[in-house]
Amino acid sequence: MSVDTPRRLVLLRHGKADWSDENDHERPLAERGNKDAPVAGRWLAGAGVTPSLALCSTASRCRETWKLVADELSQKPKTVYDERLYEASLGELIAILNEASDDVDDLLLVGHNPGVHALADALAGEAEGDLLARMNRSGFPTSSLAVLTFNGSWRAVEHGVGRLVAYWSPHA
Repeated sequence: MSVDTPRRLVLLRHGKADWSDENDHERPLAERGNKDAPVAGRWLAGAGVTPSLALCSTASRCRETWKLVADELSQKPKTVYDERLYEASLGELIAILNEASDDVDDLLLVGHNPGVHALADALAGEAEGDLLARMNRSGFPTSSLAVLTFNGSWRAVEHGVGRLVAYWSPHA
């Protein structure tokens, strides 16, 4: 594939989680998370987003969110559960994206705040309309999605490389 290959990155924050007695990694989705995640999946399907690879945090709330979202997609992508996504910093998230194969055109990442929001904000060198302002005002709530595009290799993902082309939140 050419270094000018168009790529699409979808960032998904996990659904609303319960505040249970479980340790943080094992917290399950709350009722609202179970309702919002399929709606996010339907939004992706309606937008024609069909990732070929999903990278998902190993946290229970992320795995549960991804299952509900993926059930709404016409094609289920290969999924890799990566423990490094749990509590990952902005730099760690970029490093993980840099490892993606250039055979992957569309990649979806399911993770946590503040990392997912920081990643969307850092990569968005440009944005359509007021999307960046809307995303930053909202704080990237649970079950929210950001879609960024860029040209080139995953190894070249860095600050400002992308264009924010869509931002969706279930309660916006």
